[in-house]
This record gives sequence, structure tokens and C-alpha cells, in this order.
Amino acid sequence: MSFTPPRRYWLTGASSGIGASLAEEILKTGAHVAVSSRSAAVLKVLSLRYPGQVLVVPGDLTNSQTVREIGAKIAEDWGSLDTVILNAGTCEYVDVQQFDSSIVEHVVRTNLLASAYCIEAALPLLRKGTAPHLVGVASSVTYLPLPRAEAYGASKAGLRYLFESLRIDLAPEGIEVTVVSPGFVETPLTAKNDFPMPLSWPVDKAAQHIFAKLKNRPLEIAFPGLFMAALWPLSKMPNGVKLAIGKRMVRSSPPIKDVP
Repeated sequence: MSFTPPRRYWLTGASSGIGASLAEEILKTGAHVAVSSRSAAVLKVLSLRYPGQVLVVPGDLTNSQTVREIGAKIAEDWGSLDTVILNAGTCEYVDVQQFDSSIVEHVVRTNLLASAYCIEAALPLLRKGTAPHLVGVASSVTYLPLPRAEAYGASKAGLRYLFESLRIDLAPEGIEVTVVSPGFVETPLTAKNDFPMPLSWPVDKAAQHIFAKLKNRPLEIAFPGLFMAALWPLSKMPNGVKLAIGKRMVRSSPPIKDVP
């Protein structure tokens, strides 16, 4: 009887939200997971719960040198990766009355540039893996401009383009690429939102859905279905209609900033 080694994953943003729940879903299958986030303590607890399955590689992914060191650690311990899920991200809202470019800089660095650093570290390992799969978590916000989402939306739109372009370039090597586009998910990050989140999903449900869909390696995983069904037609509406919808979501209180 031949032995099939466990699949090896690298999952970023694994300490909370979708990442934490997704880590659980993956580990329950017996797979091995390299987990990254700024919070090493949470990752170490996970490694104790799943002995022998978790490789803890914490660090600030906005630091390119740190990411290179994480890649080197995974290479040293495992030699290859089969699936990479780049889930780490943040959200900060822009107050147009006090427009602060540093918010855009921080969000783009965290959501887009950090992903690029991770891709640089991951690709050599994926090329040595089995049925390699690269996954990026974007957002449904990329389909429809929303108020105060200038920084977040721009970063996720850039991430989407990055992955969709990579899909073309990596296809000859057999590395498949999936983009995940969640709607509203109940996470610690979205708990700070002070506006309605229609058709939001619990984080466990979202993680289960993503992991189940990843098995078929679709080009995109977009959910919830009803939310996406409404969002797509709205994205094709005239700009005046989009503006009217956006105005209903504007708040008067100060913007919420992410604290790394």
C-alpha cells in the first residue's frame, strides 16, 4: 500500500477571523499547516491542539525580510508547499473631510504589498509541491464602490488583479489560482463596523464554505450567494445610482482605524 503524505499548507492571518476558522477546517483533515500572523501566542496554542501538524511561522508580513525568513523556515522544515492561502488583511475607513494618505498606505501595504512578498516566498515552494494551489482572499467590495472604502477597496481590487494576472502566467507550470471574494463575515475586524452588514455569515460558516469549495479549485469563490446576486447587478448600474446607494451607508462619526 502506497503512503500519501499529508498536504502542506501555508495560511496567513491565521490567528483570528476567517483565518483561524479556516486553520481548524484544514487541520481536521490531517493536513499540515504553516500558520502566520503577528500574534505568535495564538498560533502556539493551535500547535499544541494539533501536535505534529502545525508549523508556527509568525511575523509582520508587511516586512519583506521577515517574509523571506518565513519562506526560508518553511523550506528548511518542509522543502515544499502544496497550497498557499493568503488571507491576512486589515481595513481602515477613510474620512474624506480629513483625508489621510497614511491610511491608504497602511492598508495597501498590509493587503497588497504583503501578499506580493508572500507570493515571492511561496512560489519556489509551490513549484516543488503536489498539485500546487495559490489562493488569495480579496473582497466583494471590489464589485461596487462603497463609501469610506477607498483604501480597503483599492487594496483588494489590486489584490484581485494581481492574482488574476498570476493565474495566466502560472498556468503553464500547473499552479492553479483561486480568488476568494467574501461578502460580510462576522469577524473581530467587521465587529467594528457601525453600519448594517446585509446577509452576513458567521465566521465558521464562511470558513467551511471556503474550504469545501477549494477542493474543486474554482477561479473564484464568492459568497453569500444572495448577496452576490444583488451586488453584481448593482455594480452595472449608472454611477448616479451607485452614488445614491453609497450615500445611505455614510456615517457621521469619525473613521475607525485598525490597530496592528
